[in-house]
Amino acid sequence: MPHIVIEYTPNLTDLPFNAMLDAVTRRLAESTEVQDEADLKARVVRADHFRVGLEDSGRGFIHVTIRIMAGRNAQAKQDFSQRVTDGMLEHMPKFGDGMTVHLSVEVVDIERESYRKVKLT
Repeated sequence: MPHIVIEYTPNLTDLPFNAMLDAVTRRLAESTEVQDEADLKARVVRADHFRVGLEDSGRGFIHVTIRIMAGRNAQAKQDFSQRVTDGMLEHMPKFGDGMTVHLSVEVVDIERESYRKVKLT
């Protein structure tokens, strides 16, 4: 924890995901809410089948979900969301050719009662 999942539409080509992941994890690691930087787990998932409204083309999205252990207050969640947004925007290219892209960030609680993690060595 936290788990960071970046979903994106395949019509957004040449996104610098390694740089984005670096910026996002670096910014989250600087939070006082993160005790161990090794707990940050980030990945990118391509949404091969998608829809943005009713248009067939010219639209895309990037949605970031940050899954954290339940119990944090609204201010901590807002801080996580802002850190991730800033990290994504740090390396976001300009989109031309009439392309409209929506970037969204969501913080979701992980239920402590059902979550299990085992560190394998």
